[in-house]
Amino acid sequence: MPTARARDAGEPEDICLMSKTLLMPKATAVWLVDNTALTFDQIAEFCKLHPLEVSAIADGDSAQGIKGMDPVMTGQLTRDEIARGEANPNHKLKLSEPKVRVPETKRRGPRYTPLSKRQERPNAILWLVRHHPELKDAQISRLVGTTKSTIDQIRNRTHWNMSQLQPQDPVTLGLCSQIDLDMEVQKAARNLPPQPVGDTLLPAAQTESLQVETPSSAGEDAELDADAVFAKLSSLKSTRTDEDEDDEDFR
Repeated sequence: MPTARARDAGEPEDICLMSKTLLMPKATAVWLVDNTALTFDQIAEFCKLHPLEVSAIADGDSAQGIKGMDPVMTGQLTRDEIARGEANPNHKLKLSEPKVRVPETKRRGPRYTPLSKRQERPNAILWLVRHHPELKDAQISRLVGTTKSTIDQIRNRTHWNMSQLQPQDPVTLGLCSQIDLDMEVQKAARNLPPQPVGDTLLPAAQTESLQVETPSSAGEDAELDADAVFAKLSSLKSTRTDEDEDDEDFR
C-alpha cells in the first residue's frame, strides 16, 4: 500500500490526506463478488476480510441485506487495477491515491480566559445564575471557563467577594459569544417540564361529581319554589282569618 505523500512546503499543518482506509469494506466486497472475476483471496485481502467470509457472501449466506458499493465510483479503486487483478490471481489490489484533502478534526479543549478578564468571571456567573437559573453548572462552566466550586459558592452566596460582585452579561464582558449563550439556554429549556399556559381543564375525578343544571330543570325548580311560596302565603292568610274570628267572639 503506498505511503501518504509528504506535506508540501507552506502547506498548513491542519490539512492532511484523507485516511487511506477502505470505506464500507463488506459492501465493497459484495460489489466485487458480483461484478468482477477476482479471486476470493484477492477480495478478502483488499477488503480486510477472511476468505471464508467472502465465500459466504458469494454463496448468499452472508451480507444478504447489504447493497454493494462500487469502489471505482468512490475513487478507491481503478478499472485498470481490477483488470490487472483479474489477469493475475497473485496480484494484490492497491487502494487509489486519495484526491481529497480534509482538515484534521481538532478536539475542543477547555475555554481559555485571558488574565485581564478572569476577575470578571464571578460577575458573569452571578448574571447567569440570576437571569438563567435553568442553566446547569457544566453549562456555565463551558460558557465562562470556571469551576464548579466557584459556581456553588456564588449560588450559595458564600463567595469571598460576594458583597462586591455585580451581575454583568458574559457576552458584554467578552467571555462568550451570544450564539454560545443562546445554544446553552435553548438546550437547558428543552429539559424543563412544560409550563401550563392560561386556564386548564379540571381533572376528570372532580368533574364527574358535578351536576350541571339545564334550563328546563332550572324552570321546574322555579315553579316548585313558586308553589311553595303561594302555599305558605295561603296558610298564613287562613291562620290570620281564624285569629280575627276568635277575637270577635271574645268581644
